[in-house]
Amino acid sequence: MPTPVSPLGLLLDVDGPLASPVTRTIATPSILSDLITLAAGHVPIAFITGRSADFIREQVVAPLVAVGLPETFRMYGVCEKGAVWFPIGPGGMGEVMVDRAVALPTAVIEEVRKVVTESFANEMFFDETKQAMISVEQRTDVSHEDFLARQPEFNAAAFAILVKHGLGVRFDDQEATDRWGEIPFRLDATIISTDIESVTLDKDHAAKRALAYFAQSGPLPRLWRSVGDSRSDYRMADHLHEAGYDVSHVDVRPSDGILDRPYPVIVIGDQIHDEAGATFLHYWVEKLALPD
Repeated sequence: MPTPVSPLGLLLDVDGPLASPVTRTIATPSILSDLITLAAGHVPIAFITGRSADFIREQVVAPLVAVGLPETFRMYGVCEKGAVWFPIGPGGMGEVMVDRAVALPTAVIEEVRKVVTESFANEMFFDETKQAMISVEQRTDVSHEDFLARQPEFNAAAFAILVKHGLGVRFDDQEATDRWGEIPFRLDATIISTDIESVTLDKDHAAKRALAYFAQSGPLPRLWRSVGDSRSDYRMADHLHEAGYDVSHVDVRPSDGILDRPYPVIVIGDQIHDEAGATFLHYWVEKLALPD
């Protein structure tokens, strides 16, 4: 039986639009029920995130399975900004694939872990679930102000570690090349973490992978919405626009600055983060007249 063509497709960042940046969980029940309703209405849904596969399994997929996913739907996960990917079915996550070619050297991973343990453990932790990138994240029992006060010092230490190991790296206006004159890695500081990652990884790369997966199971909708809380999330919509789709991007943290783009950028009133994400999802449940 051919896959019904939905009038809408969704590319969703996880931290912010779905999971609370405070609790790091999906704290709004309607988000889960509306995701399931949209999936049952044949809306292709991809979670495009810098998070690990383990995080998505525990904080997104397991709660969806517990509520009750439909028998037939199109859902996909692309983690670590394109380095890790997997299908999602009625029973949960399928096989997890990892692009090892973009991973950092083991010696660098071990040294970053050591510096976190010895110098920054009061404010942040080393994310042991990442498989291709390094992430060091704010502890949930520490104030945001305390984390931000130490984050620049950690960023400087991490930058120095990569340089010491001969890796090309950039962070803001700082750059150091490797022996071939290349810069294959970058530091990306967010409001709750610092990621160290291959420059080939980003949300547009991840979006391309998700669309290629959905295309295997049937026609793709022409109308898409991407949702995110950081400036890098706009790259999901950038890819869709460049590929010729009708796309708008929903910015759930516009206070960081709304980017000038050739497609519409949507703000959900005064709402931010998962409150805005919940309103957005329920709007489409009602607009598509999908049964709750």
